[in-house]
Amino acid sequence: MNVAPRLRRKGNGTRRVLFPVMDLPRKLFSCLAAALLCAPPLASSAATAHLPRELVISHAHVAGAVRGMRPDEASGRDVGSANTVTADAPVPRPHETPCIAPIFTDATFSQYAPQTFPYTPPAGCPGPYAKIVFNGNFGVTKGIQFDRTAAIEIGNVPIYFGTTAEPSPNLGPTWHVERDVTAYAALLTVPQTTEADIFNIVNSQYTGVIHGTTFLQFYPAAAHYPAAAVPDVVLPFPGVPGGPQQLPTPTSQLTATYTLPLNTESAYLDVYAQSQQTDEQYFNCAPTNVAGELFACPNGPLRQTEIAIDGKPAGVAPVYPWIYTGGLDPYLWFPLPGVQTLEFVPYRIDLTPFAGLLANGASHTISLSVDNADNYFQAIGTLLVYEDHGSTQVTGGLLEDTLVPDPPEITVEHLQGTSPSVDGTIRVSSSRRYAIKGFVSTSKGRVTTYVSGALEFDNHQSYSNESDFTGTLVVHQQTNASTVVTTLGRSGLISTVTDTVSFPLAESLVTVLDDTGTGTQVSKLDQHFVSSHVVTGPGVNYASYVSNEVAPTDTLDILDDEYITGNSNQSSVQRYSAYDSTGACYSQTITAANNVVTAVTPPHCTR
Repeated sequence: MNVAPRLRRKGNGTRRVLFPVMDLPRKLFSCLAAALLCAPPLASSAATAHLPRELVISHAHVAGAVRGMRPDEASGRDVGSANTVTADAPVPRPHETPCIAPIFTDATFSQYAPQTFPYTPPAGCPGPYAKIVFNGNFGVTKGIQFDRTAAIEIGNVPIYFGTTAEPSPNLGPTWHVERDVTAYAALLTVPQTTEADIFNIVNSQYTGVIHGTTFLQFYPAAAHYPAAAVPDVVLPFPGVPGGPQQLPTPTSQLTATYTLPLNTESAYLDVYAQSQQTDEQYFNCAPTNVAGELFACPNGPLRQTEIAIDGKPAGVAPVYPWIYTGGLDPYLWFPLPGVQTLEFVPYRIDLTPFAGLLANGASHTISLSVDNADNYFQAIGTLLVYEDHGSTQVTGGLLEDTLVPDPPEITVEHLQGTSPSVDGTIRVSSSRRYAIKGFVSTSKGRVTTYVSGALEFDNHQSYSNESDFTGTLVVHQQTNASTVVTTLGRSGLISTVTDTVSFPLAESLVTVLDDTGTGTQVSKLDQHFVSSHVVTGPGVNYASYVSNEVAPTDTLDILDDEYITGNSNQSSVQRYSAYDSTGACYSQTITAANNVVTAVTPPHCTR
């Protein structure tokens, strides 16, 4: 029978999902608006604060952002096309010709194995650099193929992590990704081995071959684009070949042991935690005691990433609900993929309160685990270290740490009926607050860093006539995370850095199949990523904001409870907006229907 790809099932049963768009808390909007109105451009002295997030749009005005766009930026020429496209903002670049360092060119990925390539920095292009940008141009040939995880590491440090687009028998999509990797300059100026972990299976059934070209752009510093303040040491986490590592259970740990420079004055950890297999749509998982009768994956929907140093809690990161181009219904993602599907954004954890401990000359072990992981999560990261250039050794210590492992979890179940037909609701929520404080005695005097964090999670699932062949699942999930990092020196306040992220997700899956397993699945999604970054202090004032939303819907035709035979009523929209207090801003909206682009707004400025 000549039919389209099989319907992949995640967890123990069918995948079903309607939500209204969840609003970012009004308080966050009001605080950010105030910061943007009153904040002058970031002063050059801010470099001493070692800001814990890469600035989203840094010192680039709208015209500069447009001139720096990638060649295949979405435009009116995409109308009518089914090719993969996004409204994501390009990385702002200096108005200069960059030096180019190829990573790999026209490589093909048709085996379930890593590939290695030699990496050499660009000749005759010494630093320091104003900006370094990773670029990747990928495609997959027409045919049948799953979405595949794609990761690229240089010296075992991830410079790219995401997933691929799915093809169809009539479409071989191409796409572009790019990332600001300026913070990794210390790594990228040294010859290394590159490993591309794009594991693919090609045979008589799965025929799509992935291919790609990647390179780095180095922009040397100039008077109008000064050198970026970058870490002195960039280290892989965990530092082993093979790309992201599997964490199949809550007790599984990713670990690495380091002996850091004696003059370490601050440290940060960029972390990725990607859900896979049973956990791929973890936001649909039910508590284990009822997962079987709901045909759902177990362990509930709460997932958070825990970081420890020598076994002591050191940080926590929210897990973003990435949905890949085969997730729930592959036609949802032609031509617009989900938020960050093609290129994940890491979460940066400030480990500076532990700098005095990390600089004591001993070996220290950093570990990462994922709460409630259930076969499985993939994780990888990067450790960034700044040194005190005025001394060869610092001293210091940890003053306070109220973070405890494992988030508190409240589960409320209201279910009625028995399998195979169950109705009702489940709500899983969690709220945690913590404070971590430490100091370092440096050549500039004693510096104290105080991290105050909060992480809120709420998942509400509503089931109607849930069985193996029919049913409605409606999920509302909200994750809010914030950190306030206050840095104090001998003369008082150096800076206060406030970072917030919000991950609203709305999902509705309505499945109606007859006794033969033939019928439809109607899917509706609304997926957001919202972040803000505010810096204040003497001579240091800056704010930035990003909002990224993708909202698709589709009706999927299913045969024999297994095969996808077609779809109808598909539509989607992506709205991307970013701006900062320097005056830089970027907005774009793309709409699609019947799996082709219907409208693209030119990149513009909306605040």
